[in-house]
Amino acid sequence: MTPRNTHQIRHAKVLSRAAVLVGAGLLVGLTGCQSDSGGQRPAAKPRPSSAPHGYVEGAEESSEQQSRLVLADGGTGTVGVLDLTTEDITPVNVTPSKRTEGVRGLRTDGRFAYLRTDDATYAVDSGTWTVDHGDHVHYYRAPIRRVGPVGGPGTAQVHSDQSVTAVSSVKGGTQLFDRKKLEEGTVPRGRSLSDAGAGAVVPYAEHLLVASAGAGRDTVEVRSRDGASVAVLDEPCASARGEAVTRRGVVFGCADGALLVSEDKGTFSATKIPYGRAVGAGERAVDFRHRAGSTTLAAKAGDDAVWVLDVTDRTWTRIGTGPVVAANTPGEGGPLLVLGEDGALSAYDIATKKRTARTDLLTKGTASAVVEVDISRAYVNDAGGRKVYEIDYNDGLRLARTFPVGFAPTHMVETGR
Repeated sequence: MTPRNTHQIRHAKVLSRAAVLVGAGLLVGLTGCQSDSGGQRPAAKPRPSSAPHGYVEGAEESSEQQSRLVLADGGTGTVGVLDLTTEDITPVNVTPSKRTEGVRGLRTDGRFAYLRTDDATYAVDSGTWTVDHGDHVHYYRAPIRRVGPVGGPGTAQVHSDQSVTAVSSVKGGTQLFDRKKLEEGTVPRGRSLSDAGAGAVVPYAEHLLVASAGAGRDTVEVRSRDGASVAVLDEPCASARGEAVTRRGVVFGCADGALLVSEDKGTFSATKIPYGRAVGAGERAVDFRHRAGSTTLAAKAGDDAVWVLDVTDRTWTRIGTGPVVAANTPGEGGPLLVLGEDGALSAYDIATKKRTARTDLLTKGTASAVVEVDISRAYVNDAGGRKVYEIDYNDGLRLARTFPVGFAPTHMVETGR
């Protein structure tokens, strides 16, 4: 195993591997700040009048992004957080009873992981996040902890900004939660967003974007924080499904392409990015994946191809890959990464559509695998092998590190972004 040799990691490989998680009944006792191999300690709490710019009470600010992987076993309900800086694994009790029924889905908003079970959707604070101020960013580390239930078992989408978290249900209806309360470790009383339908609700530019699908309402509506209608965008989005937040705006997947919603000085506008050809329902891009901060998105195009959406150039590229399980891309000149049904990870040049590298990773259990991407590495979860792989996609898909985690990581998301 080779240490991660980028500006994101500023320490040599940790000499001792963290204790392997063996069950879901352990208490959270390890914090990211305590295990930082750089030897730094949280600074003493400054007086309010002398608090430095970017100070967050209870968190340690770092000079590089602090990435963690939240992992969940779909069978046993075991949940753990893998710190990619220290290589420590922190077990998390998602419920007070220390028992979690099988996890059916896992999402993240960059800091919190949201685990959908048969009974409810639970929030876990991964303790690492990034605050982007446009001309500079702040990176933070804090303790990992359970927060509590934020929705029912049918949660479909979760989106957040610095003030509000919107939890939408597949059965219709969205609950809005005070983000600051979640950051304090408590679940506040949710506020229902009336007449939101079954579409996604995305907090953006101090407003809410509500994608309404069906019943003749193929629109994206702009609402205020209290739910009042501000505007209905002129450009329609038929059968809205799938969404992603980028630096250039919010992307919604539509039957005929994508809708990019942006804001400038309080005015919202929508631009359609059409596929450019007829695309059947089974080929639509409905699950966008991308590196945080990138404006290049990847999504499956049926069973044997991948769509790449360049939001900046307003173009779609379809790349034939063969049977595909998961795809992602770092964007901005980086490759398209595709995990095939055979367990092999391949890299494609997006401009030429040619495969440039291939490596065998998984032997079984690929159906739930994902590819998470950050600025220099990709991560693939291997439920069958009870491992997570770190891949250097800039070096011919070199296997950089392997993390045995002690349980089946059926679901995985990366936080700290």
